[in-house]
Amino acid sequence: MGEVALLDRRAIRVHEQASDQQMAIRLCGQVLVDIGAVDPPYIQAMLEREKSISTYLGEGVAIPHGTTAGKDAVRRDALAVLKFPDGVDWDGGRVTVCIAIAARGDGHIAILTELAQILSDPAQAQALRQATTADDIIHLLQPESEQKESA
Repeated sequence: MGEVALLDRRAIRVHEQASDQQMAIRLCGQVLVDIGAVDPPYIQAMLEREKSISTYLGEGVAIPHGTTAGKDAVRRDALAVLKFPDGVDWDGGRVTVCIAIAARGDGHIAILTELAQILSDPAQAQALRQATTADDIIHLLQPESEQKESA
C-alpha cells in the first residue's frame, strides 16, 4: 500500500484558465511539481516536447508530457488532469482537458495506450470533458482492470 496512485486527487483541477497553450502546459507542469512527481526543469521539457510535436489528441484533449531528456526530472510516474472550461487554443484545436504525463523509463507508453483506449470511445471522451469533480475524473481514468478488482 506504500505505492502512490498514478492519479493523485491533488493533481486534479477542474476550473483552470489559461490564455494560451504555453500557459496551460506550465500550469500542468506546476501541478506535477506541486505533488512531488517531478522537479521544476520538467516543465521546460514539456514545452520543448510541444515544439517538436503537438500533444493535442482531438476530442478536446491534450496530453502534455516531457521530452526524453526531461526524464531525469521525473521522480515518479504520475498524471495531472486540468480542465479548462473556457478552452485553450492548441495549434488550432480547442482543448478543455489536459492530461499531463510524467513517466520514468517507458512508463509513459503504457499510460498513453490506456488513455488512447479511453479517449477512442467518443462517449468516454465526452464524459471526461463534462466531468466536474475529481471523483468523476478518477473513475473515468481508472483502468478497467482496477475497476473490476474493486467491484
